[in-house]
Amino acid sequence: MSIQTTTHLNFDGQARAALDFYAAAFGGAVSATTYGQMGASDDPAWSDRIVFGQVSTADGFRVMAFDVWPGQPYEQGTDAFYVFVHGDDSVEITRYWDGLSDGAEVRQPLAPSAWAPLAGQLRDRFGVVWVLDVAPAEDAAPAGNAAPAE
Repeated sequence: MSIQTTTHLNFDGQARAALDFYAAAFGGAVSATTYGQMGASDDPAWSDRIVFGQVSTADGFRVMAFDVWPGQPYEQGTDAFYVFVHGDDSVEITRYWDGLSDGAEVRQPLAPSAWAPLAGQLRDRFGVVWVLDVAPAEDAAPAGNAAPAE
């Protein structure tokens, strides 16, 4: 079993610019998938927004970012980030989910998704937003590489 956490920054239309900025600051490469590439929104205004993005370097730096889902409230400072927990064992991720769920607001139930065998999002009783997912079997890369067809 392995598990890693990654800082995930949330934006409302600025994710691509932020990822490019962080890549320039830290080095490394940007990996990004748009809502249009994933088929996640029929709204043309969302086609170029980032549904999954990250900057990673050979020496271990990693930050993830996306543009919040259409219709999802966004207030910078309130919804600016979440903790992303990515693992390769469904039992382990479910155990963490169950532990965090006590008193939480479930924003996306832990269930199969387009990009992972299990994925879910909740705001814990302390106000911290957590996203947990299980790597697809073919995903042998470290945390943060779990979006569809990267």
